[in-house]
Amino acid sequence: MRITIAHSPDSDDAFMFYGLASGKVPTGDLEVVHVLSDIETLNRAAFDGRYEVTAVSFHAYAHLTDKYLLLSHGASMGDKYGPVVVVRADGPHTLDNVVVAVPGLLTTAYLALKLYAPNVEVKVMPFDEIQQAVHDRKAEAGLLIHEGQLTYEGEGLRKIVDLGEWWSETTGGLPLPLGGNVIRRDLGMENVAKISRMLHDSIAYALSHREEALDYAMKYGRGLDRKKADRFVGMSVNDLTLDYGDRGRTAVQLLMDEAYGKRLIPSKVTVEWAPLATSANRA
Repeated sequence: MRITIAHSPDSDDAFMFYGLASGKVPTGDLEVVHVLSDIETLNRAAFDGRYEVTAVSFHAYAHLTDKYLLLSHGASMGDKYGPVVVVRADGPHTLDNVVVAVPGLLTTAYLALKLYAPNVEVKVMPFDEIQQAVHDRKAEAGLLIHEGQLTYEGEGLRKIVDLGEWWSETTGGLPLPLGGNVIRRDLGMENVAKISRMLHDSIAYALSHREEALDYAMKYGRGLDRKKADRFVGMSVNDLTLDYGDRGRTAVQLLMDEAYGKRLIPSKVTVEWAPLATSANRA
């Protein structure tokens, strides 16, 4: 059986899938193909069910429950940190009457922004162009994801709000669910459980062989030095990535409920989790 795993070309996803990409985690009779693309492109592709397994924003997941189940691992969670809205040093101090550059309308960063500031105006641009657009005054404010969350201060930009901090304060300390891995329902529950175990083991391998996996992830660090790359990976791949646990699962469902309550997603979502095969019966 041939499956395609689609994820972003970022150091955190590279770290997560190192066990598979390196061959350190066996795939048995499964032939695994990796596709790398930015998260908004993956969100759009998921609407067509293009890939058997794909990373998606949780905002996009809310539209995809007919095609995909959420895997119980692989999450990127902002635990008191998350997407950051920034301005120039001489920029505004609130988002009143400010247009914010955002990395896509299906990103969870955008969803969280709309929960924080429902009336804010936005314009879409590629995530890796937003910081420069703010510098060049092509955007009054920018919503930063990925490495930009770590580098903006050194580039002379000022924070308006960290949406992960805001979410934690609002929810009594829950992490902000940003992205997750989903798997197509039509694979059948036996295959879903088997593939899920394989992906879980890839994350576990990376976490237990951190330096080795970080060496690989550095290829996708977009200019981060090793210290910052290690910090960025740690922000996105941690115990909540290996298993959501009660906190993570509660946070995902609450995000869906809040989004529906504000009519930011089309229908109420009850999160459905993919089964996970035990090590003994995965073969």
